[in-house]
Amino acid sequence: MTAIETIAAWCAREPRFSPTARRLAREAMSDTLACLYAGRDDFSTRAVQQAWAHYTSQPAAVVALLNATAAHAIDYDDNFSPGMSHASAVLVPALLAVALAESANGEALVNAYLIGLQAQAFVGAVVSPTHYTAGWHGTSTVGCIGTAAGVAWLKGLDQAGIARTLSIAVSLASGVKGQFGTALKPFHAGMAARNAVDAAELAACGMSGRLDILEGEMGFYQLFAGSGFSAEKSADWLRTPQHIIETTGVMPKKHPCCGSTHRILDAIADLQAAREFSAADIVSVSCKVGVSNFRNLAYPAPKDEMQARFSMNYCVMRMLEAGSLSVADFTQERVKALADHPQMTRITMESWQPEEEALAVNLPHIVTLTLRDGTVLRQQRLSAKGSLAEPFSEEERRQKFTDCCTTLATADAIYQRLSQLEQQDSLHFLQAMMV
Repeated sequence: MTAIETIAAWCAREPRFSPTARRLAREAMSDTLACLYAGRDDFSTRAVQQAWAHYTSQPAAVVALLNATAAHAIDYDDNFSPGMSHASAVLVPALLAVALAESANGEALVNAYLIGLQAQAFVGAVVSPTHYTAGWHGTSTVGCIGTAAGVAWLKGLDQAGIARTLSIAVSLASGVKGQFGTALKPFHAGMAARNAVDAAELAACGMSGRLDILEGEMGFYQLFAGSGFSAEKSADWLRTPQHIIETTGVMPKKHPCCGSTHRILDAIADLQAAREFSAADIVSVSCKVGVSNFRNLAYPAPKDEMQARFSMNYCVMRMLEAGSLSVADFTQERVKALADHPQMTRITMESWQPEEEALAVNLPHIVTLTLRDGTVLRQQRLSAKGSLAEPFSEEERRQKFTDCCTTLATADAIYQRLSQLEQQDSLHFLQAMMV
């Protein structure tokens, strides 16, 4: 079978997900909806809303577009390493838009999420990390294709229909990382969600394409800088006893900024917890990160809140000053007020060399603080807070939801219903959180 046929065959099976997988899915969707609500008034969201305002009755694809843009607008949404993507920012808005249009229930939404996430993982494995390092934004490439599988399943398409959807989605996948730090980055998530819905709707009408378009000649694998696909890998994936959400999981963000900063920020938090020192005590800060992380963080002297989210200098400076970062740190006014902060020029960043990364599965991110008294503090991290190895507590999850939804009067009631999502016959209560 082709890669697409393999994915479609798995997606079309009767859903068999463990209680753990379902709990993790509920938590991921709750986290994403909180980020969506917090991003509803961001410039990127408002621009997209204005551009599509001529739709008096918005189809599901446009609803997905608006809400996925909002979900990714403040870069607080989860990361997904197998897909090199912000998986849930595309998945949740696309699926929710279709679920509302089709009057689907909470159980179907959870199943579709887990199917779409697994499909994202498979497509990510096909193209491998070189896809992301080359400069493609996995959220809008891998995210689009994998999400399309979940949407197709939710719409009731059979195995052949899911396969057609995947083939169509490959032709709609796009988005380059050179747009990081601009309002177009959140739009990438919106575009991917809209395209995923459009792909499923086209497939439902009989549109089709090549089923070997992932691995075939002039296909996704060849053109998007992937490597390592094999029929054996495809077959092994089908035999995987546990689902990707249980073995790798999505990683919710502790900090409302680019995930490429997070291991450094968490390493600083580790040092702050272990020893007393203040920002005034620090002479210099040195950060060492991966090659793709270095390339993502292109703004040492950010001019606005979008650039600040992709500035190691700004994020580290705020972490040292306040001990944490909040949504309030990323406004035009706050960034402008802190533009000349002296700590910013004392922070440097370098990356591991490509040949070093080729020899290791995962190299640590390392921060080195030099204090005025000559003391050198060093800390490294192989992963950020929020991974399955170091998950958020229930209190941390709820606190993030509350912080994102401070203006939502029904936030507590919605959070409780989300924790029992499979028992919800109607999903209309979630419209209060949507654009």
